[in-house]
Amino acid sequence: MTDDGRTRLEFSPPFLGEEEIAEVTEALRSGWISLGPRTRQFEAAFAEYLGAPAALGLSSCTAGLHLALIVLKIGPGDEVIVPTMTFCSTANAVEHVGAKPVLVDVEADTLNIDPEAVENAITERTKAIMVVHYGGHPADLNTLQAIADRHGLAVVEDAAHALPARYEGRTVGATPNLTSFSFYATKNLTTGEGGMLTGDPALVDRARPLSLHGIQTGAWDRHSKGGTWYYEVVAPGYKYNMTDLEAALGMCQLKKLDGMQARRREIVDLYREGFGGVEGLELPVARHGVEPAWHLFPIRVRPDVLGIDRDQFVHGLTEQGIGTSVHFIPLHVQPYYQEKYGLTTEDFSVAHDAFERLVTIPLHPGLSDEDCERIVDAIRKVICAGN
Repeated sequence: MTDDGRTRLEFSPPFLGEEEIAEVTEALRSGWISLGPRTRQFEAAFAEYLGAPAALGLSSCTAGLHLALIVLKIGPGDEVIVPTMTFCSTANAVEHVGAKPVLVDVEADTLNIDPEAVENAITERTKAIMVVHYGGHPADLNTLQAIADRHGLAVVEDAAHALPARYEGRTVGATPNLTSFSFYATKNLTTGEGGMLTGDPALVDRARPLSLHGIQTGAWDRHSKGGTWYYEVVAPGYKYNMTDLEAALGMCQLKKLDGMQARRREIVDLYREGFGGVEGLELPVARHGVEPAWHLFPIRVRPDVLGIDRDQFVHGLTEQGIGTSVHFIPLHVQPYYQEKYGLTTEDFSVAHDAFERLVTIPLHPGLSDEDCERIVDAIRKVICAGN
C-alpha cells in the first residue's frame, strides 16, 4: 500500500487464472508430475505455434543456451560474441562450456546487438554469435545471419524476451537457428520456471538426452505401459528437463497467449498516447518489419532535460507505489566480466549511456486502463517535481 492507501502496482507479476489452477490440479491428480506426456504435448504445441522445426522443454532459458553451445561443439579456445546489454545468463552459458564471451556494444535505438560491432569482433577463434532480442524487439537477424554465413559462424538466439515476436513475417524461433525461450514468472508466457529450445531437429535431438543426464529415454517412457526399466547413458548430461506440472501451466498459457499479447499492445498504445509531448523521455522503438513481443517497456530519462537522474526518477515512482526495474546492468560493469577481461566503459559507449538512464515501467496484461493512467500520471508528477 502507498501512503494514500492505494495498492502498489508491481513491475511484472504473473498473469494467472482459474484455468491454470485447474490444469495444474489435473496434472497433480494424474499421478505423474515430472517429465512426461504433458511436457511432450507442450513441446509439440509450442513448435506448432511458432512454426519451429523442433522443440525441447527445459528447466530454463539458461539451460537451452548451455545445451545449444554444447551441441554446436563450442568449448575451450573458442570465442562467442555476446552483447553487453543482456542478463548474465547469456554470457554465463559461454563460460560454462569453457569458451570466451567477447562482449560488444548495441544499437542506440533498439539496444540490440550491433552488427557492425559484431563484424569488428570476429577473429579466427570466433565460433558463434549470441543474439539477444532485447525487451522483445527482434534483432537485425538478416544482417547478423549474413555476417555469420560469410564467416562460417553459428547463430544462437537468446529469445528470453521474444515470445511471440515476429521478424519480417516469421516468428522468432521459426528458423533452424538454436533459439532459447524463457518461461520465468515475469515472462509473456510463464510456467513458473522453465524454458524451451527450438531449432534444427538434428541439433535438438542431440540436446534431448543431454537435458536428462545423458539418458536416451525418460522415466515416463520407461515406466509407462509397455516401457522397460533398462536405460543407457550416452553422454555425461545434465538435469535440465521440464516437468509436467510446468507443462500444464504452459499449455494453458499458450492458449491464452494471443489474447495476452493483444492486451500488451493496447498498453503500449496507452503509454505512447500518455507520454505524447513529454520532453525528457525516450520511449522504446518498433522498427519497420518487426512486431515486438513487448515483454518490456524500457524508457530512457534525460537528466539534462528533467533536472533529475534515473535514480531520483525511480525513487519518485516508488513513493507513488509504482514498481520499476532496470534492464540491464550491462555485463561490462559486472565485476566478474570486467575484472576477468579488463573491460572499460569506453568500449561500450551506447550500452553504458543507456544503462545510466534506463527505467523499465510496468507492462503486463493484468494492468487496467486506470492502472496505466495512474502510471502515466505518476511519471508526469515526478517530471514536474524535478523541473
